[in-house]
Amino acid sequence: MASLSAAISHSSSHVALAHNTKPKKIHQSQCRTLPLPLPHRSPICRLGFVSQGGSKEASNTRVFTSVKGVLLDESAEKVQLPKGDTWSVHKFGGTCVGSAERIKSVGNIILNDDSERKLVVVSAMSKVTDMMYDLINRAQSRDESYISALDAVLEKHRSTALDLLDGDDLGSFLSQLHHDVNNLKAMLRAIYIAGHATESFTDFVVGHGELWSAQMLSAVVRKNGIDCKWMDTREVLIVNPTSADQVDPDYLESEKRLENWYSKNPSQIIIATGFIASTPQNIPTTLKRDGSDFSAAIMGALCRAGQVTIWTDVDGVYSADPRKVNEAVILKTLSYQEAWEMSYFGANVLHPRTIIPVMRYNIPIIIRNIFNLSAPGTKICHPIISDKEDNQTVESLVKGFATIDNLALVNVEGTGMAGVPGTAHAIFGAVKDVGANVIMISQASSEHSVCFAVPEKEVKAVAEALKSRFRQALDAGRLSQVAIIPNCSILAAVGQKMASTPGVSATLFSALAKANINVRAIAQGCSEFNITVVVKREDCIKALKAVHSRFYLSRTTIAVGIIGPGLIGSTLLEQLKDQAAVLKEEFNIDLRVMGITGSRTMLLSESGIDLSSWKELQKDKGEAADLQKFVQHVHGNHFIPNTVLVDCTADSAIASNYYDWLRKGIHVITPNKKANSGPLDQYLKLRALQRQSYTHYFYEATVGAGLPIISTLRGLLETGDKILQIEGIFSGTLSYIFNNFMGKVAFSEVVTKAKQAGFTEPDPRDDLSGADVRRKVIILARESGLKLELSDIPEKSLVPEPLRASASAEEFMQKLPQFDQEMSKKLQDAEDAGEVLRYVGVVDVVKQTGVVELRRYKKDHPFAQLSGSDNIIAFTTTRYQKQPLIVRGPGAGAQVTAGGIFSDLLRLASYLGAPS
Repeated sequence: MASLSAAISHSSSHVALAHNTKPKKIHQSQCRTLPLPLPHRSPICRLGFVSQGGSKEASNTRVFTSVKGVLLDESAEKVQLPKGDTWSVHKFGGTCVGSAERIKSVGNIILNDDSERKLVVVSAMSKVTDMMYDLINRAQSRDESYISALDAVLEKHRSTALDLLDGDDLGSFLSQLHHDVNNLKAMLRAIYIAGHATESFTDFVVGHGELWSAQMLSAVVRKNGIDCKWMDTREVLIVNPTSADQVDPDYLESEKRLENWYSKNPSQIIIATGFIASTPQNIPTTLKRDGSDFSAAIMGALCRAGQVTIWTDVDGVYSADPRKVNEAVILKTLSYQEAWEMSYFGANVLHPRTIIPVMRYNIPIIIRNIFNLSAPGTKICHPIISDKEDNQTVESLVKGFATIDNLALVNVEGTGMAGVPGTAHAIFGAVKDVGANVIMISQASSEHSVCFAVPEKEVKAVAEALKSRFRQALDAGRLSQVAIIPNCSILAAVGQKMASTPGVSATLFSALAKANINVRAIAQGCSEFNITVVVKREDCIKALKAVHSRFYLSRTTIAVGIIGPGLIGSTLLEQLKDQAAVLKEEFNIDLRVMGITGSRTMLLSESGIDLSSWKELQKDKGEAADLQKFVQHVHGNHFIPNTVLVDCTADSAIASNYYDWLRKGIHVITPNKKANSGPLDQYLKLRALQRQSYTHYFYEATVGAGLPIISTLRGLLETGDKILQIEGIFSGTLSYIFNNFMGKVAFSEVVTKAKQAGFTEPDPRDDLSGADVRRKVIILARESGLKLELSDIPEKSLVPEPLRASASAEEFMQKLPQFDQEMSKKLQDAEDAGEVLRYVGVVDVVKQTGVVELRRYKKDHPFAQLSGSDNIIAFTTTRYQKQPLIVRGPGAGAQVTAGGIFSDLLRLASYLGAPS
């Protein structure tokens, strides 16, 4: 390292250097205390620069690198430092004091605090610390632009002071500011010459931002006629640097120095510098990362304050990162341990070490938003013991979730590890040697493998070190591999009340499984304050959303894609629109329609379609329909953990995609009968996948529209009942026709009226053929365990043979009256026997057959009692053998069919965690 050998001259802007001489190294012994104090500062130890001749030049531009304790006048009567909850400690970060206006706001907050005594810790103005580090980097890179950069720092504070101060306070501050900047110029010049900055020089330079903001804020408070002192905390806080780029406070020595400082500077309001401190040798240093928060916590502990308030730009601590989970909520309280755990796993709470000082004296920390004073914030304290603790639900046990990205898993495994002492020591010793940070460790109880997570940027060095360390064991086969699994993230669930509470882990892993998230590693400490899982990086946000939603901290959100916005699809959208607010407010369910697609046009949205105007939006912003793009859009939104596609078509091509969708973790809901009545092998494959995965496939509306037919059948089977026969009127159209065909009006006229009333398909032959009933019968037969193909059910069409080839529906309707006599004869024969005609479907489980046909029933039979377009289904089982179980109601129509689909959507939400 090039050493400093310049002598700083009396000129505050020039450093004399003997360019033709070799620099001499400065030793600590050459740094000694000088008696000349800087204006407005306590006496300090200053470092002079030794020239080649070894003489020391004293000047007004002395640069100090250490701080000496306050020199007390022994003759003066000491003022005792009062301790206890009369003190209120506030900490304001750089954003809070980022401008003159914000510093005024901070002053108002201090003045409005009715605490008896206030100690305020301030950071440097926003961006100033970065600017100071930049000065060091430029100077040691021998970039002369450090001079103009320092001028920018000067101007920032000068202009702020001009806006804030006046009179003697302004003059005094500007004098001190220029004096400090001249000192900094001299030091930076020396760093420029040497091409290197020591850690103590760097800490000294970067700490000036806090000195200036503290002086300005104290002057602002004094302008209101309130006594206020500012404290250079390097005179008070003493810390011991550690090997881990951190510091350990010396509380005993710091407390002595605080008492000494206060005896000379008694005041009801003290403005203290954050971030900076001194070593036991009085060398200036910093408190490293999040140092100002740490300063506030230490000062709170030294004063035994009533509370420490950390002012920031958020309303408090969130249950999850609000940038990843839109529905994250502000937590009212956190225990110290919960805050500690969440901050370790990357949550924007506090650095874990900030909590240590206040925990010792049970001092609460309040996180408040300086830009939203009405928000109460989050209180971090010891957990409050409540009489209601026994009534805690699983949902209230987890306080929040945090994630760490860009990690890799390292897995060391082999049979030679089991029972061998020192294996773990050797593994983590090798990791330590390369300076890698181990985030999480998980070991199989068989001792066959150890896996741990490290930052991805460090994994290559870790792998090489392990392979080198265990080369012999790998070659001999005692270790089978050192495997690297890249692209990982950690998800941690934190909550102090999780300890010894059954069901928390089950709920967590159930939520992950239902969101189709694969867990790669798991860790949980015996304290049970957190459960940590490792997932794929691309699944991290989806996993976070899923578990957050499951633990009631946000709504159960499901991304919905509607395929086929025809009569049924548009009716469903109308029902969703009408019910959306109630579902959110009362049931915590958010069914968010992310896309609507027809055969020609589709409408996509990133956050959810406004269902009150979806038709207009589709016209204005719709694009050409592309099913693959549509599915990718609806499912690809990682901010919503669950996806469902609702197929409202009767298209077999759409139904052929169900298997792939389910395999990708997309739930499917449909009234489309084509998949469940199609080829048997495809149906069995679909159902097998459904049973193996946590992805749901609901199709209640395929039989009976909104009637609970499928669910009733499943309930009977799942409770051990044995189905003997299912018989029913499954067609609303044919039910209407035969309920109105009573001999007074010809059969063709009844069909015409049904068509005019909208009960039939555009071509009534689609209804009269019985094809729809055959599909419903095959669905129920397969649900009952029969392995039948559609071709196994004989077709008994009501369409006269000569008319089946008619060119159009109009031609068919014109010629249908020619065959009225045949239907009238069947009706008359039934009437003569005291019976009625009904078109039914029958599943005979005992005979393993299915039938669709026109049958006759006695007039007192339940099937003869129907009216309108009602459906009726009778289940004959071992339990319901003498008197079948009857399900009856409207089995056709857009409203009831859409209602059946809607019911399946709510059933899915319940399975995914919504309250029942």
